Amino acid sequence: MIKYLTLSCLLLLAIVSSATAFCGFFVGKADTDLFNNASKVVLVRDGNKTVLTMVNDYEGDPREFAMVVPVPTFIEREQIHVTENKYVEHLDAYTAPRLVEYFDDDPCAPQIAYERDMSSASAVSAGRRAGGTKSLGVTVEAEYSVGEYTILILSAEESSGLETWLRQSGYRIPEGAAEVLGSYIKQKMRFFVAKVDLGEKKRLGHSYLRPLQVAYESPKFMLPIRLGTVNAKDYQELFVFAMTRTGRVECSNYRTVKLPTGMEIPVYVKERFGDFYKAMFDRQVKNEKMKAVFVEYAWDMNWCDPCAADPLDREELRELGVFWMDDSRGGQAQNAYVTRLHLRYTGDTFPEDLALHETGDRANFQGRYVLQHPWTGKGGCEAADEYRTNLAKRRSARAKNLQELTGWKLATIHSDMGGIGKGDRDDDTPWYKKIWE
Repeated sequence: MIKYLTLSCLLLLAIVSSATAFCGFFVGKADTDLFNNASKVVLVRDGNKTVLTMVNDYEGDPREFAMVVPVPTFIEREQIHVTENKYVEHLDAYTAPRLVEYFDDDPCAPQIAYERDMSSASAVSAGRRAGGTKSLGVTVEAEYSVGEYTILILSAEESSGLETWLRQSGYRIPEGAAEVLGSYIKQKMRFFVAKVDLGEKKRLGHSYLRPLQVAYESPKFMLPIRLGTVNAKDYQELFVFAMTRTGRVECSNYRTVKLPTGMEIPVYVKERFGDFYKAMFDRQVKNEKMKAVFVEYAWDMNWCDPCAADPLDREELRELGVFWMDDSRGGQAQNAYVTRLHLRYTGDTFPEDLALHETGDRANFQGRYVLQHPWTGKGGCEAADEYRTNLAKRRSARAKNLQELTGWKLATIHSDMGGIGKGDRDDDTPWYKKIWE
């Protein structure tokens, strides 16, 4: 369901200056709920310090839940935390691609220009397990109880032994995981293994599995995704919310591509924004042969325009791991730049883990799609005549934008717009483009 909110713009009549504003009305957002089987990860990074938040969208018997995550270093109990879904959900809503609408002014009224350009504007000894793991080359380096989870930190000498140990310990590992596990063992990575402590979960009374967080130091800025692709029947969706104090985060071993943005599309899309956004993203993934990472949002946390949700405050950012916040500024958010990355992938299209890097670019970007309502007044002036003459061409351009973004048939778009009027086609449209619309 699309949620409707209104954003008032104080700069609606401001004279154009170096500061830019979109102004307008926010009418819908494309959050992660649009996509099935979507995983969400929050990555906070500064220097060699990383805080990783993993959202568990597992549904079913909690006894069946298991998580195995490669980590680049040993993890102490104090480096693990459990948080609440609401913080990630707020970050998702804040960074979601958005739909905005404007209304044409009376062409006969005096105009004051304004700019809408977005380009600038406690540890338990693990010794008791050692006897059963030595023959497999697996070492349980630590065992912790954290909230409703039991956490093990493992190291291994060979992948087959680790795979066998995981299976013997009740973890459901896909067939063929040994090869991928072996690549992490060669990198001398350890394994963060989580299962649900049913007794503690019942005592705490949570109806869902809360996100797990890990804080660690490593020169590697990466996100392991390969284990999730082993024996996967279909593609997977991943949303990465990366926060730094230097600027936008990009992928260094796959193409990082900004989504198309800022185009005007037909007004009827307001009621079908979810369908539109999924179709648009499908098309972009196909264009890139499912081998690109897409930027959906990149912006400083202090402000937004238009806002799909309020910026996160200082306490929310701290809970998500933003450890450099200045206490002197109270509850005001500060110096946290967020990048929202979205990728659809399989083991074939993304054979390597994501290698990431921080850029110094703090330019603003958001996936933003525009509805422009026509003026319907009866005014009679030369500007009004010219406005009405150009209106049909503008309708046609919006239909073509929608067709280009989604791949929907142009004839269907015209029909959904209420029919295409005389003169709505550009005179220079090649004849052959009209055959298969």
